[in-house]
Amino acid sequence: MTRSLEAFQRAQRVVPGGSMRQSTWFAPHPPYAMRGEGCRVIDLDGRAIVDCANNFFSLIHGHAFAPVVEAIRDVVGRGTAFGMPTEHETALAETIRARSPRCEQIRFCNSGTEAVMFAVKAARALTGRPAIAKFEGAYHGAYDPVEVSLASDPSNWAGPDGDPAAVAYARGTPPGLLADTVVLPFADADRCAVILAREAHRLAAIVLDPVPSRVGTLPVSSATLDVIRTASRRHGILLICDEVISFRFSEAGAYPLFDLEPDLIALGKIIGGGLPVGAIAGPADRMAVFDHTRGAPAVPQGGTFSANPLTMAAGLAALTAYDAAAAERLSALGERLRARLSAGLAAQGLPAQVTGFGSLFRLHLHATPVRDYRTCYASAAEKQALSAIHLGMLERGFLMTPYCSGALSTPMGEAEIDGIASALLDCAAQTARTHPWEA
Repeated sequence: MTRSLEAFQRAQRVVPGGSMRQSTWFAPHPPYAMRGEGCRVIDLDGRAIVDCANNFFSLIHGHAFAPVVEAIRDVVGRGTAFGMPTEHETALAETIRARSPRCEQIRFCNSGTEAVMFAVKAARALTGRPAIAKFEGAYHGAYDPVEVSLASDPSNWAGPDGDPAAVAYARGTPPGLLADTVVLPFADADRCAVILAREAHRLAAIVLDPVPSRVGTLPVSSATLDVIRTASRRHGILLICDEVISFRFSEAGAYPLFDLEPDLIALGKIIGGGLPVGAIAGPADRMAVFDHTRGAPAVPQGGTFSANPLTMAAGLAALTAYDAAAAERLSALGERLRARLSAGLAAQGLPAQVTGFGSLFRLHLHATPVRDYRTCYASAAEKQALSAIHLGMLERGFLMTPYCSGALSTPMGEAEIDGIASALLDCAAQTARTHPWEA
């Protein structure tokens, strides 16, 4: 019996499902991490594994990045959290603003989920409207309204009028909440325009991740962007950019790459240097809804550990080391990886494709072009094969997400990229023989 299996069995006695996160579990059981070193994680059984998941895209510098470790070490001896502000929070906010001017003012919280939640609350307060719009299949955290239609399937994703249905993710989701979440099709700009015009009178905001990881890891089209800009300007609908993941795409984040001027921006993951973090940012006139210095704010926002000095110091160290050159280098490595995988899959004649943007990639096991959530949706046979590839990659020393997606980190170089590509191509070819996904 391996030490990871022993650890899993022990956890099952005190943890429902044996893991604190659904996303970190896969059959028969996940390996347990013991420590991390750069782009590798060492499990309890001593295996060194190249980490392509990077804690679901949050570790831009991999594990135990020396400047982050030193920053935490410097702060921790002076206290981990206070019922008072510290200069650490101001320093990180100034750094984000300097590199991303649309983030004129910032409020920190503890997760990307919180960041999106407070952005939605702010949009409602600013507009006086109750509803939001989001794209089918897009993940924006665990806040009820943005979970709608996160995991719809062919049996329930079409509404009576042909538009995407608002489908509950968690059992017990109130029907009224579903009614106030308008679901948009990612690849049909004309239909988006019709839906937004019809629902405009009650829409506070459109929530957009420019490269949604669960919608094929594809960049939003220019046609859809034009529809969003027009609807926002014409109907006074605010734009919330969810950059919890996509902030990694450039030194300034994703919105400049897509020529967007969001009203509010949700941040997380890489801005915390590997510690829990979230942030709501935007122009000062929008962020004024959180101003508590003139009595009760329009939107009260806080949290016991929000802007704690450990996270702020770690985030500052991580962002300082992730400049424009580092972002461009990672994007170039991402292009190299996707090109190698695409060429290799084609050479093997496999019905598969790789999508992605910047330093992200994702494998799909069908030849039909991926354009949106529905065209990246995996059949039962494809899901079984993806699970086999995920485990096969782990056996070869590479950790991807259970969706067979990944994110690169700065400790990686061409050797790691070529290793990932070779292992994934070999694994896909073997899986095609043992778990064929084509009928």
